[in-house]
Amino acid sequence: MNVGLGLPVDDPGQLLSWARRADAGPFTTLGLLDRVVHDNPEPLITLAALAGATHRIRVQTEVLLAPVHRTALLAKQTATLDRLSGGRFTLGIGLGTREDDYRAAGVDVRRRGRRLDEQMDVLRRVWAGGSYGDGVGPIGPAPATPGGPEVLFGGFTPAALARAARWGDGFLGAAPSPDFTDRLFRLAEQAWRDAGRTTSPRLVAQVNVAIGPDEVVAEARANVARYYAFLGDPSHFAEGVLGTPKEIQAAVSAYTDVGADEVILYCWSPDPGQIDRLTDTLF
Repeated sequence: MNVGLGLPVDDPGQLLSWARRADAGPFTTLGLLDRVVHDNPEPLITLAALAGATHRIRVQTEVLLAPVHRTALLAKQTATLDRLSGGRFTLGIGLGTREDDYRAAGVDVRRRGRRLDEQMDVLRRVWAGGSYGDGVGPIGPAPATPGGPEVLFGGFTPAALARAARWGDGFLGAAPSPDFTDRLFRLAEQAWRDAGRTTSPRLVAQVNVAIGPDEVVAEARANVARYYAFLGDPSHFAEGVLGTPKEIQAAVSAYTDVGADEVILYCWSPDPGQIDRLTDTLF
């Protein structure tokens, strides 16, 4: 059973402690979300620090809003992070839906899908040692992983699934339930076949959790509500945070049963005691 931790973002000063404790335990991945117009730490910089503070656990963006990043710099940053981590970096990548992130970055939100396709073409070429294009030579360093870091695509639309099958190594299903995730996973596998891929996608599920005293769970639900406030009524997301060992055990089992190769437990409270509680709950 591969279980990763999604890191809380409201207290970046604690993340090194989170990483070291998780690295000493049974968890497989540290995930970190990406936003521009939010008070989260910048993920690539943060994951570089966490990679340097750990030895075996993988580090992963979940998901990086690639279209708001400059493509040449993104190629260099991701290759560098993969190199510094010894190949422990996974680029979880996607589009996002919040227009303010794109306005802040000066990128047309209406072109984000086409821009991501263009970026992936460049990233794959640069990671493989090819030239950037338009009279620009190669951009180093070479990643530790041949051909570039593992790439997982997140999303819900047919276009996202097709993009994952064309460019990715797997699919990240951040769906609200195991049943919904099951449908997404089967569509991802079909997209792989439609694209003529002879391998199967790596399938990763995500679920929001908070385990501990009542105040830890309440803090997590408040953070989730703040994160999804742009929807107008985020109560469904806040109430969906799993807060008991029984709920978390059942969720990990259910996502594993629908084919998840890994389940990422996103912790929305900065209390690092959750690491030990999750370990006791699942291992």
